[in-house]
Amino acid sequence: MGRMIELTASDGFTLSAYRAEPSGTPRGGLVVAQEIFGVNSHIKSVCDGYADDGYRVVAPALFDRYERGVDIGYSAQDIAHGRALKGKATLDAALLDLAAARDAVGESGKVGMVGYCWGGLVTWVSAARLANLACAICYYGGGMTDALGETPKCPVMCHFGEWDQSIPVAGVDRLKAAHPDIEVFIYPADHGFNCDQRGAYDAISAKLARERTLEFLRDNIG
Repeated sequence: MGRMIELTASDGFTLSAYRAEPSGTPRGGLVVAQEIFGVNSHIKSVCDGYADDGYRVVAPALFDRYERGVDIGYSAQDIAHGRALKGKATLDAALLDLAAARDAVGESGKVGMVGYCWGGLVTWVSAARLANLACAICYYGGGMTDALGETPKCPVMCHFGEWDQSIPVAGVDRLKAAHPDIEVFIYPADHGFNCDQRGAYDAISAKLARERTLEFLRDNIG
């Protein structure tokens, strides 16, 4: 189990974050970018899992600038709440907070980033705009297919669901064509297939995506 800490972004803003430690010497650092549901129990479990794999992990609370302590579930009301917060959030502010998280695990060695849903989009943008990232992994990043002009500075892996109505496969194909160097995988699953607290959870796709992600982290971080 990890613990909550505080980070200070370069503009002086203080935000909370969840930090999970490996049992031994870290293989490297990993930043986890949240979904629209905040740093909730699922995101914390994701962090704990990567810590078990040997990484020092930090998940910054990217909504702290708009509402403190966001930790919500997946009901219709929760989804509306999360979407409202996402509507207030800016990529520039998220990048400041993600950079603070990157720096917080920087002493561990090389640092990667993995993001889910909205976090997948901000991870994609981070790969293009933030320095000192060894790699980035984007899970069904909503808006990525509208951000084809971003040029990653590090290796990128992407996971998408074939049945995801919010990110049609045609858009994923355009992403692949615009960025032939990134690794893109499409699974027989819906949006949110990695989250075992959602109806869209697909255990087989989630397991395969995680295996590929870990191999990617091993290759690029250690």
